[in-house]
This record gives sequence, C-alpha cells and structure tokens, in this order.
Amino acid sequence: MPQERAGWTFTGTDLPDYEQLVQCMRCGACLPACPTYQVTRLERDSPRGRIRLIKAAVDGDLGPLPGFEETLSYCLDCRACETACPAGVRYGELVEAARAQFFRLPRPAPKRLVRQVLLRGLFASRDRMRMAASALRAAQWVGLEEMAERSGLVRILPGRVREAFAIRPRHITPFPPDPLPRRTPPAGERRFRVGILAGCVMDFLYHAVNRDTIEVLARNGCEVIVPRRQGCCGSVHGHTGDLDAARASARRLIEAFETEGPLDAVVVNAAGCGSFMKEYGRLLAFDPAWAARARAFASIVRDVSEFLIAIGFARPTGTVSARVTYHEACHLVHGQKVAAQPREILRSIPGLALTELPESTWCCGSAGIYNLTRPEDARVFLERKITHIRKTGAEIVAMGNPGCVLQIEAGLREAGLPVTVAHPVSLLAEAYRRGEATEGRPAPGAGAGDGPEAPTDASDVGLSE
Repeated sequence: MPQERAGWTFTGTDLPDYEQLVQCMRCGACLPACPTYQVTRLERDSPRGRIRLIKAAVDGDLGPLPGFEETLSYCLDCRACETACPAGVRYGELVEAARAQFFRLPRPAPKRLVRQVLLRGLFASRDRMRMAASALRAAQWVGLEEMAERSGLVRILPGRVREAFAIRPRHITPFPPDPLPRRTPPAGERRFRVGILAGCVMDFLYHAVNRDTIEVLARNGCEVIVPRRQGCCGSVHGHTGDLDAARASARRLIEAFETEGPLDAVVVNAAGCGSFMKEYGRLLAFDPAWAARARAFASIVRDVSEFLIAIGFARPTGTVSARVTYHEACHLVHGQKVAAQPREILRSIPGLALTELPESTWCCGSAGIYNLTRPEDARVFLERKITHIRKTGAEIVAMGNPGCVLQIEAGLREAGLPVTVAHPVSLLAEAYRRGEATEGRPAPGAGAGDGPEAPTDASDVGLSE
C-alpha cells in the first residue's frame, strides 16, 4: 500500500499496475528505441527512468514534482519501448495511468484551457468537430488562410497557435461531406458483416479514406455497417490522462455498435483509435456493468489492413505506377503489432514499387495532440522523419493514421517535397477502380473516386499533396 511519506500518493482505480513496474529489469534494451532519450540522453527521459519515477510515486517516495510531470508530458507514448522490451513490460499502460494521477490535480490556466477546449470540448463531440472542420473548409474556400499568410498575421501569433496553423490540413474533403451510408451491401455474395469506425479527425478531415475503406470492404464480400450514433473512441483522452472522459466515450461507442446486431469485426482505419479500442477491456475492467461488454467488443476490433489480410483480399488488377514508401504509425506497429499487413497490401498493387523507409517505426511527432501541446519537441521528431522520406525518392508516402498524415504532410510542405500522402486502403481502392475501368465495369460501393474519369498519376491518389 502507498504510504504518505511524500505527502502525495497515487489513488483510485487508475493506479499503475505494480506487477508491470517491478517487471522492468532495467536492462536498457528500451534506450535505443526511445525517441526522447535519444534526444536528451537523460535517464529520466527514458522508459526505464520514467518507470522508476512512477514506482517511486506509487511507493509514496515521490511527490507531484514539476520535473516528474514534465518527463511524463515529454514522452510520446509511442510504445517503441514495448516492442524492444524483452520482459514484455506494458509501458503505455503505466505512463497513461501516471498521467491520470496528474490530470486530477488543480491545473494552471493554460492547461485548463487545453483540457476544456480540446479534450472535453472539441474531441468529445462530433457536432463540434463537424463545425470546426466546416469553419476551416470555409476559411480555405474564401481565401482567409492565404490572406493571413500573405499579410504576415501568422508571424505574430503565439508560438503554439502558429505551430497549430502550420500543421492544419490544406485540402479538406469538400464540405459539408455527405454522410457515410449506414449500410453498404457486398459486391457479390456476403462473406462477412462488419462495422467501421467513422472516427473524428478521419471522417471530418479525410472523409474520402472512410469511403475508400467501405468500398474496399464491399468489394471483398463485406456488408458494411456505419452506426449512426457513434462518436469519439476516447483515445486522445486516454493518452493524455483523462481516463474518465475516455471511459464515457468507450461506453457510448460500444453501445452504438451493439445496437447494430452481430458483427464479425469492427474495422478501423486509424491506428491510434484501433489500438485504444483493443484495450477497452482494460479501460473498463473495474466497471461491473461494462467489463464483459468491453472485452467482447475489443476482441473483434481489427485494423483494416489486418482484417483484409486475414480474410484473403482480392488482388487488384489496376495499375498505380509510382514509387511508394511506408511510414509505420506507432500505435499500429507498436500498439497493435501490425507491420507486415500494410506492406502486403502495397506490394499487391501492380506498378507500385515499395521502397523501405529508414527508421520507418520512428515516431513522426504527432502522437495524438503532442504536436499541439509540445510543438517545438514535435518538430524535432518530424524533421528526422522528413529527412528519411527525402532519401527514399518516393512519390507517395503511405501511412495508416490521420494524426501522422497531418504532421507529415505539414513537414513535406515546409520542406518543399512534392510527395503525396496516402492511406494504403486508398491506394488499394484506386487500383480496384482502375482495374474495373480497364475492364469496362462500374465500381461498387461508396468509393470517393467514383466519377467520369479515373485519376491518371500519383498526385491524384490518396489523401493530400
């Protein structure tokens, strides 16, 4: 039991798992994999050092010192250390539980503002997300963004606001986006009945990826259901320590999918969301009314690439002639251990030449809202990522997470690199369409590329350029 020696103890149900804390052997295998340690070379900024601090707090030997909270905040929660750890320590659970303890303390005004505006304001409501996306799209349409840049107004904005402006999406889906169809029938015989997560950032900023996902699933014999009452999955809240809000979002999402009847899978095309949804069993383990429901729901959550490989997806016949490289979103490769599947999808596309990205598993600095709360630090990791992308000579960089897209497309734009950013499922959908156009057959489903003419080069494929 924690003692009061430090005058402050971790309390409640969100305590770090003590067995995980003592499981750390302090071997140092995590150090080469940790982005923050590689920058500062300080033990406190390593997973091993943070685990030691968290254990001291649980034991009652360490209070809520500013330096302790700072190193928890500096952590990207990328979970690269989990992949490297020979003892299997679940570091992400530990750091998120520790952040939850700090989240409950009184906060200074700037941090209260982030909590209220971003976490419990914007991300907690699809209606507010829709309004924000529509306002940004309208500003782009009337030229306000360009006016702000040309007038020099951007240069006098506060630093964090200026950084947030720099990573905004430049090509938002035409607004207002048509709602995703609640039900899309399979092309041919039904093999599976699946639900998909529409998401927050993905649906409002990269709506076309959701339509590509539906189309690809329908082409592979899936009846696709999009629950109308779904909302945020709670991942942003969970990663920042607001576990109460995360649980509320999880309950709403589980219920929304449950009302649709039996599903073979809940398919997710956003790595951070999928990783968090797979952990709903742990998140709601202490809620008797929801624990079993959360475990059942989490057991059928699948990343879209993971699901397609598992069911044996149809190989496309259409050609997409381009050189592509692949950035591995942290919560896909480290959080979900999904690495080979997206590459297999990319390699299946005729004409697409896959060049491996150096340090493909290294965090780009997006890390949820890290690039908003710690923009200077995020830029360090982004610049490293852009340097490696440049070396590949790729025309397309593929990735499976919208936060990474926002971050990397901003870095590419600043570096002046003419590289397109695309989700692997969008590239697959495009290859399907081109194959059917060649064969003279119409494309089924809800594909965002349906239209009189198919794109003809790499710049027309994917999310943005």
